[in-house]
Amino acid sequence: MGEDVGRLRVAVVGTGLIGGSILLRLHEAGVRVTGWDPDPATRAEGRRRGIDFPDELGDAVRDRDVVFLGGPLPSLPETLLTVAGLTGDRCIVTDVGSTKEAVAGFAAAHGLTGRFVPGHPMAGTERAGLTAAQAGLFTDAAWVLCPSADGLVPFRTLVGLVVDVLGAHVVPMSPQVHDRVVALSSHVPHLLAGGLAGAAADSTVRDAVVRLAAGSFRDGTRVATTPARRTAAMLLSNRDQVLRQLAEVRAALDALAEAVRDDDLPTLVAHYERAGAVRAAGSGREQPVHRAFDLDADPAGELAFVRSVGESGGHLTGCAVARGTVTYTGLRPA
Repeated sequence: MGEDVGRLRVAVVGTGLIGGSILLRLHEAGVRVTGWDPDPATRAEGRRRGIDFPDELGDAVRDRDVVFLGGPLPSLPETLLTVAGLTGDRCIVTDVGSTKEAVAGFAAAHGLTGRFVPGHPMAGTERAGLTAAQAGLFTDAAWVLCPSADGLVPFRTLVGLVVDVLGAHVVPMSPQVHDRVVALSSHVPHLLAGGLAGAAADSTVRDAVVRLAAGSFRDGTRVATTPARRTAAMLLSNRDQVLRQLAEVRAALDALAEAVRDDDLPTLVAHYERAGAVRAAGSGREQPVHRAFDLDADPAGELAFVRSVGESGGHLTGCAVARGTVTYTGLRPA
């Protein structure tokens, strides 16, 4: 852990699965961290684990250097405003919500982009709550950060915290690209899982399907057991991109159905060969990235660079500021 990161005072607001896992890892690493949750039982559970959990939100976030915002997606904008009002201008705020464009726009409309960096750790389980939290949940996971040009200073601090303490890979993106990507990589799969599990639930052979379900069915429906309200809020918060990407998936399914109907073996083989190549692409070769920027330079170049790393399928492995220069290291597909 870098010396500066180790001195940070951090708060986590909303300590469900994701927020709770952040809290547990920071506490385990010796970071000075407080937690807060609107649920008294959750606060009591946090105290039982030896973590500082004030009853009042203001007491939890006052004098903090960094605040992570968890909680339900619809509540994030109001929580952001409240926490911003309770903390100083130098306090960095980030969130863990699964969509980014709406909250980024809200922050911009309220003049908070200089201290708020939208974030999305790409990790989780179907369970919920602090009792389901895991200190190692983010190890080697992708953690998207969406800085604006005037938010690069807090972004640099968050890179160090996320990489050095939480053990994740920082993937910088614009909020718009993030929402387009997760619509296809995360949100549409929730729709497909719900559709497949729902079809099984309505089938006259439901019990036999459940009894004989193979790995493909279990894997394909795994996220259908995510808390229903959480899934619904996620889908509605990214509605336009979800519907756009779903249309592309439906077109692909229609083409597969047509090939099956036409007994078209070559088309089916070609499709699954291409699909298999995409599925295996994540294990391809990577090449190192190293780039330095003058802290007094126009931030546009730095912002474009970090976004290009994430949007090309790469990630940052470090960020160091010294002698008027910020230096980024990372990996991107060869």
